[in-house]
Amino acid sequence: MRRDSIFYYLFRQSPTLLFELLVNPPENASDYQFDSVAVKEPKFEIDGVFLPPESESGIVFFCEVQFQKDERLYERLFGESFLYFYRNRERFSDWRAVVIYPSRNIEQSDIQPYRELLESRDRVHRVYLNELGDIQQLPIGVALMVLTTVEEPTAPEIARTLLERSRQESSDDTTRRAIIDMVTTIMVYKFTQMSRVEVEAMLGLNLQETRVYQEAKAEGREEGREEGREKGREEGREEGERSLILEQLTSLFGTLPQSAQASLANLPGDRLKPLSLALLKFNDLSDLERWLEEHAG
Repeated sequence: MRRDSIFYYLFRQSPTLLFELLVNPPENASDYQFDSVAVKEPKFEIDGVFLPPESESGIVFFCEVQFQKDERLYERLFGESFLYFYRNRERFSDWRAVVIYPSRNIEQSDIQPYRELLESRDRVHRVYLNELGDIQQLPIGVALMVLTTVEEPTAPEIARTLLERSRQESSDDTTRRAIIDMVTTIMVYKFTQMSRVEVEAMLGLNLQETRVYQEAKAEGREEGREEGREKGREEGREEGERSLILEQLTSLFGTLPQSAQASLANLPGDRLKPLSLALLKFNDLSDLERWLEEHAG
């Protein structure tokens, strides 16, 4: 299971999830943006960087999600973080790091060179997902992270419970759909042998809750809007052409009788161009009235 992709997706959907793991999150946590950056010379790839608003010199948060043993993790993490912070020192007032593990046994064995940093929770916060408590009691965002660690036999039941919680706890339809999408995506990564449609069926989602339905619905709305815009443009063209013809006729014969104006107003759109050509041959008002009688039906 590609958990780095899952966490990237979770943080991209909701950057505030990271701060639900912290004891002292920043006051403006809701304003942070999630990004991944590359630092050149030498080139480092920082998977998760949480950036404060550009309008203020805030704290930059580095995040590492580690589900496999890496005995050089902290060398890489601090090397990348310090270099990035050095090159952007004018923008940020301070830095923090968050490392997310499924359990303690995945952590780097030799932490002696970094013990002062790691022992300061204000500087580096280590999260062990299996120690956060009962998944059913966790905030739903944190529970989604823990769901990535749940074994396959029990994962579907827990996922269904989280979906039910989202329906009960969130009155916002957009938020609820985002949670449904995240739960489904996690389960698709977990059950790689199943299609998304099969996973949605396993989770007990009804048609209206599935991504396929929502995408089709959104596509239908967009098509409807486009049709409406096209219809509006066509109606605008017709009214413009109708106004121009009225001006031409008025310049030829003066103010038209009410009956002629009414016939012109009700003239089908496909008759406007023939009228614009025919009026060039009209000699008097009777020619117009005769033409309208023949073509207005």
